[in-house]
Amino acid sequence: MSLRVFLTGGTGYIGSAVLDAVIRAGHQVTAIARDPEKVQALEARGATSVLAELGTPKRYMAAAIDADVVIHTAMEQSPRGVKLEREFLDQILPALGDTGSGKTFVYTSGVWVLGPAPEPVDETAALVPAELSAWRVPHEALVTAATTMSLRTIVVRPGIVYGGGRGIVSDVIKDALNGLIRVIGPGTNHWPCIYDRDLAELYVRLVENPEASGVFHATDEADETVNDIVEAIGHYLPQRIDVRNVPIDEARAKMGAYADALALDQKVRSPRARLMGWTPTLRSASRNVPRLVEEYRNAHARSR
Repeated sequence: MSLRVFLTGGTGYIGSAVLDAVIRAGHQVTAIARDPEKVQALEARGATSVLAELGTPKRYMAAAIDADVVIHTAMEQSPRGVKLEREFLDQILPALGDTGSGKTFVYTSGVWVLGPAPEPVDETAALVPAELSAWRVPHEALVTAATTMSLRTIVVRPGIVYGGGRGIVSDVIKDALNGLIRVIGPGTNHWPCIYDRDLAELYVRLVENPEASGVFHATDEADETVNDIVEAIGHYLPQRIDVRNVPIDEARAKMGAYADALALDQKVRSPRARLMGWTPTLRSASRNVPRLVEEYRNAHARSR
C-alpha cells in the first residue's frame, strides 16, 4: 500500500537519503524546503514540495496532518535550532494524535545521546548524553510519550553516517586528500557507523511495519576505531598523508562540545532494527574506503 509521507529535512544529509528510499519504495512524499532552488531539487527527485521551513508551520501543517506518516530529519544549524524543533514537536504531535486515524511519526535522534559506551549497548541502555546532544533526550521523551491508539511514534538513533560524499567520514577523506588528518586523542575510540542508504532503508522498513514503535538504533556493528578508518584511507590513497593527534583540551578549545562527541568511545548494537528484518548492506566504513572515496569525488565534482 502506498503511503503519504511528509518529510522535513529532505535536502539534508539523512533526509535526502530517506527521500530517495521512500520514493523507491513506491510511496508519495511531500517535503519542505526553504528556498526555490531547493524546492526545484526536491521536485526533480520526485517529491511534492512546500516552500517553508520548520519555523513557518502555517505553510506546511495542513500537509503534515494530511499525511499518513511524518518523518522528521531536519535540524537547523543555528542557535535557534533546538527551540525550533521543540516548537515543531509541541505542535505536530498533538495535531497528529487528534486526527484519530492511525498516524505515524518518526523522529531522528542519534547515538551520541548514549554517551560513553566502551562495552556494547542496545536500545535499553541508560542515557548519559554527550553535551552536544543532551537536548535530544527530552525531545526523544516527548516523542515516545506521545504514542496513543491513533499515533504510533518511532525514534531512530543513527550512528555516524557515512556515504554519499557527505558526513564525518567524508570530512576525514577530504582532509586526507588535502594531506593532513587531525585525530582527536589517540584515535583508539570506536565510532558506531552506518551507511546512508542502509539507514534510509531502515526508515522505510519501520514506517511500513505497523508493529514498529519505540526506539531503534541504526549501526553496522563493525566496532571500528577512528584509527581503523584513518589507516584504511591512508592505505588506499596514493599520496602521503600526515596524521596529527590533537589533545582533547586543544580540540575542545577550537571545536567546543563537538570535540567531545567525536572523541566518544562507543560500541552500539541495533537488535530492535534487526528484529524488523533490517540488515546493513555495508558492514564497515574502513573496508569500503574505495567506494566512499569515489562517492566523495563524484559529489565534489557535481558541486562545482
